[in-house]
This record gives sequence, structure tokens and C-alpha cells, in this order.
Amino acid sequence: MRSIKQSQAAFKRASQLMPGGVNSPVRAFKNVGGDPLFIQKGKKEYITDVDKNTYIDYVLSWGPLILGHADDYVVKQLQAAAERGTSYGAPTELETQLAEMIQKIVPSMEMMRMVSSGTEATMSAIRLARGYTHRDKIVKFIGNYHGHSDSLLVDAGSGMATFGINTSPGVPDEFALDTYTVPYNDVAAIKALFAQHGREIACVIVEPVAGNMGVIPGTPEFLKTLRQLTTENDALLIFDEVMSGFRAGYHGVQGLTKITPDLTTLGKVIGGGLPVGAFGGRRDIMEEITPEGQIYHAGTLSGNPLAMTAGISTISQLNPELYVEMEKKVARLTAGIKQAANQHHVPVTVHHVGTMWSYFFNPGPVNNFDDVQRSDVAFFARFFRQLLDQGIYTAPSQYETNFLSSKHTDADIDRTIDAFNAAFDAVVDHE
Repeated sequence: MRSIKQSQAAFKRASQLMPGGVNSPVRAFKNVGGDPLFIQKGKKEYITDVDKNTYIDYVLSWGPLILGHADDYVVKQLQAAAERGTSYGAPTELETQLAEMIQKIVPSMEMMRMVSSGTEATMSAIRLARGYTHRDKIVKFIGNYHGHSDSLLVDAGSGMATFGINTSPGVPDEFALDTYTVPYNDVAAIKALFAQHGREIACVIVEPVAGNMGVIPGTPEFLKTLRQLTTENDALLIFDEVMSGFRAGYHGVQGLTKITPDLTTLGKVIGGGLPVGAFGGRRDIMEEITPEGQIYHAGTLSGNPLAMTAGISTISQLNPELYVEMEKKVARLTAGIKQAANQHHVPVTVHHVGTMWSYFFNPGPVNNFDDVQRSDVAFFARFFRQLLDQGIYTAPSQYETNFLSSKHTDADIDRTIDAFNAAFDAVVDHE
């Protein structure tokens, strides 16, 4: 039986200084019960908590660590960069180098700006879209999470879904009034909205593979419809690939679908585990950003040399062949999960795209947020705790995504499938 005393003590201490004892809400384990793990270190596909329990990690800092924890090359490059200085507040060639690497892999980003988080990237992209179109209304999809800026906290997924929140106190009503929300993957609904309000809409922002209500791919018809409607109404299409970028595939979702958005937001993987984000797209739109244009954007740590170094040293190790290898492992893992659930007569729907995967205790289909909400979250909570006891760390919420790294081995996949079987044995037998 794993020890938890040190994590419990650490959580009690943290709770005196931070709301809920954490700096981001899903970490608090409220959705799954018990106290959160306090992590001491990570290496490759493993994390170790302060009680010296070691787990196979499928959270991977919520996605950025596609090379696993403390990749040797990334660490070496960061050590050298830190010795040269941690921040300058002035341009470096590192910013240009990372931008060139991103642009080569995501060619729709003709120009871009580096920022310090995915939230900042989406917030800035929305402001740019409004300024460029001279319109105020935006469209987002129920269950899609685009960070915690005011305009985007209406009907958001992820942590808000975990806590049953529709929007947040502190967000003025007028922000909600400027945000139209539509069910994800609902072609008829988005067509109806554009028929009535199309000339008022500045932009549509969408997770083309939703990762903040579990992994739910946008259907080809849905994504094509968004491209068509925004073009016809002179609105902008924003692909939020903060999570799916370099995760759904080497070229992101836009590489899989061959649909080109006007703007893209990135984060997570492009920072290699350090705080970073980026927004970019068509040159004529991006040239409206200050100092070239009049739409304001700034940031003290934007383009921070450590973050740029981590991004460069991560992306330089990625290639299409590596994704083929990782995707085969994800396919084998998710097939094993389905088989384990079926053997125990537990209804489950398992989704995966690229290196992203999730499981819903739900007979399916699961195509939108309403479908996700029909999942058995109480069973999920009990199951999650059993997986921890088996040494497997997955996302502590039914509404989150799991990830694979390049360091996960076939033996890890076998062990994980065995752990799922053991967890089903424990939970089903207990019931």
C-alpha cells in the first residue's frame, strides 16, 4: 500500500497559503477524492512523490512533456542558457529560431508572437480578431476551454466542468453577452447562429480536437463548416491548438484535416515544460499588432530565453517517424483499456488522437459536452484511486486528457493495461 503521509502534510501546509492548497484547481483532486500528490521529481516517463511513490505518468504536466520528464538534451541546453542569463527584456535570436521552427511545421502561422501562457495566447488572439474585424462578438463551443480570460470563461470545459461552474463570479455580464456559445460538433446550431448574427461575429475560436472535456475530435463536417461560415461572413477562424499542437500530430490538427485557420494559438509542447505560448497566423492580420499596427500586445517575459531554449531543444527532437511510433503505442493502450472494460462489463468509450487519449465511463457515443456529462464520474473517482495504487498516474478528472511521451515503452503499456485490469477487478468486485 502506498504511503501518503508526506503528501498530506504538504497539502495541509499549502492550504494555509493558497486557495484550495493549489495554484490551479484540478490539481486539488476534488473530483476524485483524497489529497493530491506532491511531486518531488520526474525522469523520463516516471514521477516520484514526496512519499517516494513512483508512478508511470500520463499527465506529463498536462501535455508539454512530449519527451518525458527532464529530457537529457533539454536539461543540458537549459543549464547552459541559465548561465548566460535568465531574462533580458530585449530581443534574442532564440525567439526567431523557435518561430522559424514552428512556422516550418505549422505553415499557417506566417507571423507570430511569443507569450507566457496558453491563456495569454488565446486572449491576445481574440483581441486581435476583434481589432482586425472591428466587431465585438465571438463564438466559442460549450466544453471548450481557452484559458481563464474573461471573454472565454463562458461554458468552458476542463477545471470549470470539474467544479460544475458555468461561468465565474467576477466576469461582468457584458462579457458573456459578447460571447455566443454553441454545442461542440453541432453543425446545424452553428449555421443557425451565423444565419442570424454572422455579420456581427469577429471570430470563432475552437479546439479542433477538444482536450478539455476529454479527447473529443471535431468532425470533418463540423470543422469544414466553421471554415466556410467564417470565410463567407468575413469573420476569423481561430484554431486553439494550445493542447493539440504537436500532440494530435506533428503538424497539429490543421495538418490532419488540411483546414487552414486564420489564426492559431499554441502552448505546452512549444515550451518544453517552461511557461510559454504563441499566437499567429496570416501576415496581414498579424501586422495589425503593435508596433507595426495599432492593436496592443506586450509582455515582460514574452520570448524569455529559457522558455525559447526549452522549446527549441524539444521541437528539434520531434519528427513524423517518432509520432508514428508513439501513436502505435497509444492505439495499443486504448485497445487494451477497452478490452479490460469489456471483460468486466463496464461501459466505456475510449478516444485517442495522436498522442492524446482519454476514457469515459459512458457507453457512448461521446461527441460533445452533454455526452461527457452522462459519464459515471463517481465510478471514475474510485477507479482513479485504484490506478494510483497500481502505480499509474492519469488525469484526476473525467474532463481531462491523458498523454503519451516518447519515453513510454512497450513494457509501460503492458504494465498499464494490467493496472487497468486490476483496477476494474477492485472497483467492480467492491460494488
